[in-house]
Amino acid sequence: MSRNLSEFSKKNYDLLVIGGGINGAAIANIAAGRGLSVALLEKGDFGSGTSSKSSKLIHGGIRYLENFEFDLVFESLRERALQLQCAPHLVKPLRFIIPVYKGDKRPLWMMRLGVFLYDRIAGRYRIGRHQSLSREELMRLEPGLKREGLKGGVMYFDAQMDDARLCLENVLSAAEKGAQVANYAEVFSFIKAGGKAAGVKVRDRFSGEEFEMRAKRILCAAGPWTNQLVRMDDAQAEKKVRTTKGIHLVCAAKISDHALLIPSRRDNRIFFVLPWQGGSMIGTTDTDYVGNPDRVDVRRDDMNYLIEETRRVFPSLSLGETDIASAFAGLRPLVRLYGAPSKIPRKHYLFETKSGILFVIGGKYTTYRKIAEDCVNKITAPRRERTYAIFGSGEAAGDPAAVSREYGLDEEIICALREKYGAQYPRILALTKGNPKLKERIVPFLPIIKAQIVYSAAVEMAVTADDIFLRRLSLGYSPKRTEDMEKSFRKAIAEVCPSIKQRGEDYA
Repeated sequence: MSRNLSEFSKKNYDLLVIGGGINGAAIANIAAGRGLSVALLEKGDFGSGTSSKSSKLIHGGIRYLENFEFDLVFESLRERALQLQCAPHLVKPLRFIIPVYKGDKRPLWMMRLGVFLYDRIAGRYRIGRHQSLSREELMRLEPGLKREGLKGGVMYFDAQMDDARLCLENVLSAAEKGAQVANYAEVFSFIKAGGKAAGVKVRDRFSGEEFEMRAKRILCAAGPWTNQLVRMDDAQAEKKVRTTKGIHLVCAAKISDHALLIPSRRDNRIFFVLPWQGGSMIGTTDTDYVGNPDRVDVRRDDMNYLIEETRRVFPSLSLGETDIASAFAGLRPLVRLYGAPSKIPRKHYLFETKSGILFVIGGKYTTYRKIAEDCVNKITAPRRERTYAIFGSGEAAGDPAAVSREYGLDEEIICALREKYGAQYPRILALTKGNPKLKERIVPFLPIIKAQIVYSAAVEMAVTADDIFLRRLSLGYSPKRTEDMEKSFRKAIAEVCPSIKQRGEDYA
């Protein structure tokens, strides 16, 4: 698949989707699957915004129960089950533990009731059975927890995902079904005829070249950039989205084999301590953000908040700024309402402007497929998607040991390829048949080979080294990330794909 911007101006599309995050990617996937001619434009790389900076969870949202959002929880749990089915290579069940201490805002009885309701609402979509834990049982499972004031806890199940690749595989699936898709293609103006939107003007963010394209319907799934596009359509329009910032820290230390949901003492929010790629991920914060969505960053006070709260619960844990391998910040595009950020509903909403442009706002990552379905139902005959597939869906064929012998690769590498690419993994192996050099590991301690770089450029539309390192290979937030590791990857990218641009996120 190639990034061919010259194709976009050749026809009048049924649907133009602006925004290549998870919602836009899924909208394009479903719309193309229904036979519409579809174009998808993303001003950065696919998933480079909020959709690669989440908590990496596909979850029902147990905390939404205290806001009485039972319909959202059920919808999320149903979608969780669907994602486990359609993307088992990217979405995995995960066991969660909630420790409860004396003085916590949410007492033990409330937590027990919460996980009971969570499983009851899930019904046949339940992953595993919840469990109430005594103080002694909890300490056996998590010996590093602070003992003082510990009352007990609960256990329940949700799922963990690779968010960047889940987004990318929706894009690739849309392209496979005939959609024209492009990254680094920025819409800078709407074209109108008789007061109605009829197309857009687009700029290639690398060459600077501009072109026009036409579409019968335009749908914006721009997340934190929604307000900018609303004002592009109507300079006097009110802002529709309230952005809140969430940061995450990644550290090499494996704090626990389980995921932990922990109430903060500072502001009564909850945050997660998650197992992640052999290390740990800690997050998230939830604070209002009013700056440029392109310039969101991790501040020291955000880091200190998570570090201090984690050390409070794990008092023997040595955790400071120097122990953080990487950190990232993302923006939640919430519906513009007043109140504490954590209390703003996570339901999604659709609205149409006077010029006929559709916008989708709000929502959460877990329900992306349902959001996309609702959007496409606004444009064509309403239909419920009975099945859902992305690029790597289906059975990853072949016994790993046998495939390992056939290709002369470590079985660890074969298993890693299956986990990342699902049913598509043989395509990476095929690249090595004519070029044995592509079998080489990039660094000795990671099961990643040079063929994956070639595949990222040839099939997955990677344009820059950051596209490959951060999102195609999911190494941007690795607990093993070091300066030397990154240099090795960039050197390998230059060696096997010299056409890849080495410039980073500051390409503009």
